[in-house]
Amino acid sequence: MTVEANPRRWTALFFISLAQLMVVLDGTIVNIALPAAQRDLGISDGNRQWVITAYTLAFGGLLLFGGRLADIVGRKRIFTIGLLGFAGASAIGGLAVNTGMLLGARALQGVFGALLAPAALSLLAVTFTEARERARAFGVFGAIAGGGAAVGLILGGVLTEYLNWRWALYVNIPFAVIAATGAYLFIRDAAGSRNRNPLDVPGVVLATTGLISLVYGFTRAESDGWTAGWTLGSFAAAAVLLAGFVLVESRTSHPLLPLRVLTERNRAGVYISLGLAVIGMFGLFLFLTFYLQIVKGWTPVVTGLSFLPMVGGMIIGSTQIGARLMNRVAPRLLMGPGFLVAAAGMLVLTQLRVDSPYVGLILPGQILLGLGMGTAFMPAMSLATYGVQPRDAGVASAMVNTSQQVGGSIGTALLNTVAAGATTSWLAAHGGDPRLVNQAAVHGYATAIWWAAGILLASALVAFTFVNIGRQDGTVSESGFDGDEDAAELVVPAFAH
Repeated sequence: MTVEANPRRWTALFFISLAQLMVVLDGTIVNIALPAAQRDLGISDGNRQWVITAYTLAFGGLLLFGGRLADIVGRKRIFTIGLLGFAGASAIGGLAVNTGMLLGARALQGVFGALLAPAALSLLAVTFTEARERARAFGVFGAIAGGGAAVGLILGGVLTEYLNWRWALYVNIPFAVIAATGAYLFIRDAAGSRNRNPLDVPGVVLATTGLISLVYGFTRAESDGWTAGWTLGSFAAAAVLLAGFVLVESRTSHPLLPLRVLTERNRAGVYISLGLAVIGMFGLFLFLTFYLQIVKGWTPVVTGLSFLPMVGGMIIGSTQIGARLMNRVAPRLLMGPGFLVAAAGMLVLTQLRVDSPYVGLILPGQILLGLGMGTAFMPAMSLATYGVQPRDAGVASAMVNTSQQVGGSIGTALLNTVAAGATTSWLAAHGGDPRLVNQAAVHGYATAIWWAAGILLASALVAFTFVNIGRQDGTVSESGFDGDEDAAELVVPAFAH
């Protein structure tokens, strides 16, 4: 039976994308505003990192719970609750009068972001099922998901320099209110797609505590080192908790995360390759920001604007390359080459020097990186929810966000450690001359970018190796999807509208 599509689905796409932009840019916008907030509120150096960590811990730890809650309670309802809660938490953060109030607000942002993000992607998955429309919709969404972090750097620079650091939080309020109003008027849940099973409480507890331990471990690795007691303890706890989670999910009749979502090779390939790619991307944002502001002496606004070519490349790659080719070629033929082009952009940036020209080096590197990531992100975001039963769309969407969140945590910790070690070694080899501090720092950045390029090559290899499905137009590859139900949904994409 054919169910009528939502006639307002393209308007709904605008508001879903607006909400996604707010969540993604919030991951970087506060980074630019953090030095000013630290001065204003008297935040100690030891507590400074918690302005970022409080958000990432809550967001990363609760994503699977948020995704399943959307499946059970209703995606539109959870989407709207997430938006309004995010707006309220942002207002509290903007009004913060001390460290505790700001940290609490950031954690609350993470909680509501974990409700909002998977609900947004799953709404998109069940709203756009016709192949050509799905390609266009995910092209827009992929561009926003890929470029939102860079937009956060730009917006953060402008707001901090010309207004106040508090506006890096206040800016979320109009985003959220507009998107929530649009959700009420134009978005509707897919009929019959609600998951009526009871919530898997043991799974929620194990997944949440396990993911929080994992993200916290990488945070401690960045600040305390990889062999510190808290770091090793967090990783050990994460391993035990997540192993327990897999055991519980394999035995319960109503799992939080059905293992069929993870064991299907195409989706597994998407989760792994996206996670790897984000490791490289987050590292680059960090090092280029430091390079342009500390070494070059650029203002936050100029630094933020310098990322515009990367954002433009992502938009073109996603909407003009990925979306146009998604129904004509297999996803791996977009994802693999896309990650390779992004790796080529990273290789250009490994030549970074203290006196490197923006136009001659940084600009072409950014354009290649943006084009490649945009081309790869779009089919990856679509494939992550393609063929998933509607009742599992929320949790499958949450896994996309989880892979990106964990990837961002790994990237920040791993590449920061690599850069710091290379900087120290270079400076020691040159007699510790303080006049060479900038040269040592840039050597560290370039070394870490070499690692990022290698990680993107690994991402391309995973895409070429794991992803073997045919075009996302109802055509099944020789292997198909694992499980009769998933395969049947793929042959006749019949997400109810």
